[in-house]
Parts: sequence; structure tokens; C-alpha cells
Amino acid sequence: MITPSKPRIRSRALVAVCVVLAVAGAALLLRPPANAPAASTPASAMTVAVTAPDHRDWPQTLSGSGPIAPWQEIVVSPETGGLRVAELLVDVGAVVRRGQVLARLADDSLQVELRKQQAVVAQARSSLEQASAYVRRADAVGASGSLSDQQIEEYRISEATARATLQASQADLDSVQLKLAQTRVLAPDDGVVSSRTGIVGNVASAGTELLRLVRQGRLEWRPELDATAIASVQAGQKAALTLPDGERITGTVRVAAPTLSTTTGRATVYVSLDSGGTARAGMFASGQLRLGSVPAVTLPQSAIVMRDGRAYVYLVDTDDKVSAQAVTTGRRQDGRVELLSPMPADARVVASGGAFLSDGVQVTVARQEAAR
Repeated sequence: MITPSKPRIRSRALVAVCVVLAVAGAALLLRPPANAPAASTPASAMTVAVTAPDHRDWPQTLSGSGPIAPWQEIVVSPETGGLRVAELLVDVGAVVRRGQVLARLADDSLQVELRKQQAVVAQARSSLEQASAYVRRADAVGASGSLSDQQIEEYRISEATARATLQASQADLDSVQLKLAQTRVLAPDDGVVSSRTGIVGNVASAGTELLRLVRQGRLEWRPELDATAIASVQAGQKAALTLPDGERITGTVRVAAPTLSTTTGRATVYVSLDSGGTARAGMFASGQLRLGSVPAVTLPQSAIVMRDGRAYVYLVDTDDKVSAQAVTTGRRQDGRVELLSPMPADARVVASGGAFLSDGVQVTVARQEAAR
């Protein structure tokens, strides 16, 4: 009997151990780990927060743009002509009050004419007194027959003529006094001087513009709206506009024009601006008219995904899978967007991050939904 050598026995034992270890390792590799998900459960693409459509009352607005202009302008001019401009007492930007003297015309010639006319009135008054004395004397002696009826009638006619002459002279005197008062050019109303065209030393005609005022310092915004929008504008509605320097001011609709422009087909809305601010006549501003509050279904602006020029939202179903739905949007305010497309009130909408999703992917919904 031949006995195997010790090296050969050791080699066979080593091969057997290797085979056992290989089988055990393969068994371990083929057995799934205890915490591995089931093969049928898809992997989650991302964790998202969801929100629901929110019903709010939002103001309905109309956007427009237009110039800022004076509410009314006042042209200050002399009422009498042919006199030299002696003084212009205010400059551009001055705030004036009703009845304040703004300019003065030279009145030397009118002072001379005034004294002359006063002498004419005094002479006419003396003539009337003399004629009245003759009439009184004729009445006293008329019964005695010393004066004829014709003479007495002539005295009475002379008295009437003298009285008419006095009245005419007094009217001429009043005219001179009026012209003299008109040499002081007064402010017709409160306002702000917007232009000064008069020149000291010029001989001004009646009606020649010396100054121009913004009446009561009031300005108004005049945006233009088309025919479909102007019907919803009413007096008393509020407006907010932005000036070129970025300042925001408010106003109130005074009136909407009753007619449309024959060239543009648009109508002007006159908005009285609240006092204060840096608004100036001649500025061009854009803003919005607030037409009242109307219900709106809204979502956070981050929930809207824009693709190929269209707006989409991603809805999460009961299996936590998402699907894209095209929507039509409207007004935007305070970081929210109005939805014009119908949507269930209990819909779960991805609040943000929808740009990284696609139809049918699995998501994990965060425990706390995004606040409305």
C-alpha cells in the first residue's frame, strides 16, 4: 500500500478550503441586503414641497402711461393796454395767493387823466347846482306870472341836461379809476408760477401774457386707455404711478374723457395727484388704475414653470408621481400668480423646483407643505 506524501495532502486540503470559501462568498453576494427596497419600487427623483391653490381677493388693475400736466393753467395778463410794464414782482416757482400783486404797470399818464376827469366832474356838478337853483327860483315865482311857462320849462330842461352831463363825467372818472386799479395785476387764484414771459419796460397790450400759473398747484396724470378698458373706469377710483426717478405716488380718478381720439382710438383718463412728491408738469409716467377687488385663485410664483413660451405647473398624485399641466396666468402680486385655468381646490402642486422634473417621475413629498 502506497501512502500519499504530506505535500500532496496539504495541497488537496487547500483546494477544498478555497472552494468552500468561494461558494460562501457567492451566496452572500446573491442574497439581497435586509434594508434594500423592493425591486418594484422606483427611486425618488427629488424631495419637493407642495402647496394648494389659494383663493384671495385681489384688486383689478389697468395699466397705462401718459404725461403729467397742470390741472388748470391761469394766464396772467393786464386788462388795460398801452402802458409800460414797471415791475414783475414774482419769478418762476413762486407760490402766490389769490389777490396778490404779481406785476405793476406805469400809471403816470393815468394819474394825470384822473385829475383832469375829477375837474370835469366838479365843473359838471357846479353846472347842475346852478340849473337846479334856477328851477327852484322859477317854481317860487311861477305862480305870480313873472315868468312864462316856456322860460320855466327851459330851466327844467337845463337842469336835466346838467344832471346827465354830470353822470357822464362821473362815468368817465370811474373808467379812469378802474384803469388805474388795473395797473396792479393781481393773482386770480392760488397757484405756482410756471412761466414768466413779460419783460420789464415793454409796453403791454391788453391780454398780453405776463405770467402763467399752475392753478392751486394741482397736477394730474393723463394716461390713455383703449375703448375696451375705458368703460370700467369711474371717478373716485385710486391710481398708483411711478415717476421717472422711481418714486411712487398716488392719485384719484377725476374723470374719464367722454370721447375717444379720432387718430389713436384711445381715451384720456384724468387722475388728480395727491400733493407732495417730486412730480412736475411735463414728466411722463406709467402706473395702474385700481378698479376694485375681485376673487383670484393664486399660486406662489415659484410654482410656475415656463417652457417654450407657455406656463406649466406640476401636480403630485396619490402615488407621489408628478404630471405637468399647462395653465393660463393672470395678475401678479406679492410673489404670487393668478391662475385663470380651472384647478381642483385640493390639488397638490409642486411649490418650487418644477424645472428639474418631468412627467411621471417619482418624488418624495416633504412633511411640511409650503405655506400658502
